[in-house]
Amino acid sequence: MKNSVAFIFRVALLLGIWLIWLWAIDQPFSNLVNLSIIAGGLLPVFPLVWFARKLLDRKPTASRAALVTTLVHYSLGIFFGLPIIRALSTYRQWIGWKLPVPEEIGLALVIITGAACLLTVVNLALKGLGAPFAIALSRKLAVDWLYAWTRNPMVLTALALLLSLGIWFQSGLFLIWAIFLFAPALLFFIKVYEERELEIRFGASYLAYKSRTPMLFPRRPGKN
Repeated sequence: MKNSVAFIFRVALLLGIWLIWLWAIDQPFSNLVNLSIIAGGLLPVFPLVWFARKLLDRKPTASRAALVTTLVHYSLGIFFGLPIIRALSTYRQWIGWKLPVPEEIGLALVIITGAACLLTVVNLALKGLGAPFAIALSRKLAVDWLYAWTRNPMVLTALALLLSLGIWFQSGLFLIWAIFLFAPALLFFIKVYEERELEIRFGASYLAYKSRTPMLFPRRPGKN
């Protein structure tokens, strides 16, 4: 009964976040408000992650890590989701630095990186028995397939997809936003919070996995 209530609560939170995303897509915000969301909306990630890490370290138990992680994931659904949505829906309004790259090349990159990102979700579901957006935290440590090459294939492919979108949009400003604003916030979350919570939930098995597998850029499994 308790697990059912918790699942319903997670689904309700997820639906609420999706409704916020849908609402934000077509809002006629001013340029100043758009800029505040696209750039400034990422800034709360840093104190949120820092505070969540403090909560983990105060009581480093698996149950505490699962609870805090669920809340953090849903919060990041707002702080990452809204900037992405507004960046994608308003990129044509961004002035300057048009990239001299054919749209066909950008589209091909979007298809490839999008497919790779989808594969990481499938990989996590089959090998980690989990799903993104805190719908279901992984019950096993995913170390096979794409996760044997890098500890964060989902992060790597998501960033690659954003860069591909910037190339498709022919927008240098979109690429700058993705590289210098979005990527640091996402990597800060991974390094400061997620690695610690995985260590708490999976213990020595995660530490062994961490020692042999790179954080982001892939390396052939078994190769030092």
